[in-house]
Amino acid sequence: MKLVIQRVIEASVSIGGELHSAIGQGLMVLVGVAEGDTPDDVRWLASKCVAMRIFSDNAGVMNRSLADVDGELLAVSQFTLCASTRKGNRPSYIRAAGHDIAIPLYEMFCDECSSLLGKEVKKGVFGADMQVSLVNDGPVTIVIDSKLKD
Repeated sequence: MKLVIQRVIEASVSIGGELHSAIGQGLMVLVGVAEGDTPDDVRWLASKCVAMRIFSDNAGVMNRSLADVDGELLAVSQFTLCASTRKGNRPSYIRAAGHDIAIPLYEMFCDECSSLLGKEVKKGVFGADMQVSLVNDGPVTIVIDSKLKD
């Protein structure tokens, strides 16, 4: 399972020209679920995501977590994070989990983050053609892969 975490001033998801979800200060998280991912991967990533100290403290040092700043989280499923680009110029998505695995793990990630934060996690719509807008703050962008946690 792979996350792209972006510290944002604001972020939103629109579908078909209609605003679906929006947040203010917080994290915009792209979530890629791969074959072989498990609930353990979800729990580990959710905990890392919410506890990651990438918000500035009073001294300007990135020392505060999403929970510390009472920030919001917008999670968007993105199977393209699981792309293989080793051969040729057309990405292969064979490593991406199918709907039967990806949807429950994506929903579990959102639920875990919500539980850890004590507030609702805003979401995109799994499998929809979404337009994602954000203002990256910093910019700060972190990539975490649960397969590299050991």
